[in-house]
Amino acid sequence: MILPHAIQEVKDAARVEDVVGEFVALKRKGPRFLGLCPFHNEKTPSFNVSPQLGIYKCFGCGEAGDSITFLTKHEHLSYVEAIKWLGKRYNIDLPEEEQSAEQELEQSERESLAVVQTWAQQWSTDQLWNTEEGRNIALSYFRERGFTEATIKEFQLGYVPERGNQFAAAALAHGFKAELLDKAGWIKRRDDGTPWDFFAGRVTFPIHGLSGQVIGFGARTLKSDKKLPKYFNSPESLLYVKSRSLYGIFQAKKVIASTELCYLVEGYTDVISLHQAGITNVVASSGTSLTEDQVRLIKRYAPTVCILYDGDAAGMKASLRGIDLVLREGLNVKVVTFPEGEDPDSFAKSHSSSELTAHLTEKAQDFIVFKAGLLMADSGDDPVKKAGAIHEIVESVALVPDMVLRSLYIKQCSRLLEVNEQALLSEMNKVLRKQYRKKQGGRADHGKIPERGR
Repeated sequence: MILPHAIQEVKDAARVEDVVGEFVALKRKGPRFLGLCPFHNEKTPSFNVSPQLGIYKCFGCGEAGDSITFLTKHEHLSYVEAIKWLGKRYNIDLPEEEQSAEQELEQSERESLAVVQTWAQQWSTDQLWNTEEGRNIALSYFRERGFTEATIKEFQLGYVPERGNQFAAAALAHGFKAELLDKAGWIKRRDDGTPWDFFAGRVTFPIHGLSGQVIGFGARTLKSDKKLPKYFNSPESLLYVKSRSLYGIFQAKKVIASTELCYLVEGYTDVISLHQAGITNVVASSGTSLTEDQVRLIKRYAPTVCILYDGDAAGMKASLRGIDLVLREGLNVKVVTFPEGEDPDSFAKSHSSSELTAHLTEKAQDFIVFKAGLLMADSGDDPVKKAGAIHEIVESVALVPDMVLRSLYIKQCSRLLEVNEQALLSEMNKVLRKQYRKKQGGRADHGKIPERGR
């Protein structure tokens, strides 16, 4: 129980624009701040923050409150957790009545999972730096990858020893219940109930939420056995929802907001290598197909996403449809490719920071133009394949919510594809009508839908 005078000190110190600004990109407009509401999907900012009144208010969905309310709703924290978050943010001591080990374990599952993940991160990081096995195997691996000690520490990388139950034994001895460790993804249990370490013999990559809390982990094997999965990831829980999380977002969010640009890569090491090379506005989808929630998370901070692809054409084609999600959300989408055999991680290591920055700037091209070039090159002189490629490109253009931009894309594609502009426009309007019917639940038309592409 936090003492009342400490709670009041936190309330007096908290500045709503600072707290909300940790999670939402805000721009000053007179005496208040404006941003895209994090509680509902919107294209025009209607989320207001008033420093004078100490409150936020969304005129789109009606959400409103103070700093504590924001943390409880946005971060799903309890009232006490929100007070503790603010206490840490403003360096305020929070004296409270001492809790027994039993009382600590009886806290909410979400808070308990957070405690487990924080402790696990500290334990695995200690194993990396302060054990012979960790230094000889895991730390050597990270150094071979070109990571500096400062980078390894910044991303809180770690290691779980090869011995099958070392983590489990330490965690159980610390007082954590096996059921909780299982939910957090750190152990599995045999039929007789004895635990074993799920991440044994792997290096660990902590995944942070927006507030910096460790919410999950990726763990890479160091063995060359191709039968073993290269990566294991934490299971989903009340704390960690993979489709709503982006690796590196905590470290990158402020730079993403200030540059209004987010670089998107696939893996953990891509993020770390780019970050070390000075490209700090970068996040990863962690090997999964991009989701709506991930796109909307990026949209809170930047209007432009730049996708970094390696030189694998098959991989690029496979991910094109997922990137249509970004267009649908109204974001500008750029693409940068790397030479064949290179990916963001390897390119960052083999080039200087200035060469990397120049490559990202000079090679960036509009996604629609990139997609048109990729699909048309694949179709060759086959008219059927070419027609299919054109239809697919038009479907992407139709997702762009801005009518003016959509019209400009049609003109540009007409030149690139050597297809009559009116034919593309007609095809796009068919797609728009289909989208409209789908949105209306498949109901029959009650009149002609306006030609929105002109």
